[in-house]
Amino acid sequence: MLNIYLSGPLFSRAEIAWGARVRAFLEDRLEGVRVFWPHEIAPCSADLQEIFQANLKALNEADLMVAMLDGSQVDDGTAWEVGFFFSQEKKVLGLRTDLRRAGEMEGARVNLMIECSCHSISESLEELLDRMQRLIY
Repeated sequence: MLNIYLSGPLFSRAEIAWGARVRAFLEDRLEGVRVFWPHEIAPCSADLQEIFQANLKALNEADLMVAMLDGSQVDDGTAWEVGFFFSQEKKVLGLRTDLRRAGEMEGARVNLMIECSCHSISESLEELLDRMQRLIY
């Protein structure tokens, strides 16, 4: 069983809907995977420490991360999770469907610390799937 942590912002209905779509896509197309998604890890009614500890546990149990990187800036919680995961020498696969450039250097798609922490950054779910399959099979 391959455990995937799905990181990304969860502050609007659109962000939650996109996360649900990404999760379903991964589960439908990859055999033997379990997706940890913060939206479902701990209830919103939990206190801050409970949410933090539940997410930290999932990050530690995950083998691979998919980080949703859309937005004018990468979500700060997502950025923290990417850095934490990278520091464990685990692979982060970024997904950025946003057409805006969010990096400070020419040719960068996101902040250079995030971009360099990602094994790859895909522009579509199909490209993400292809890169995941090459990495895990």
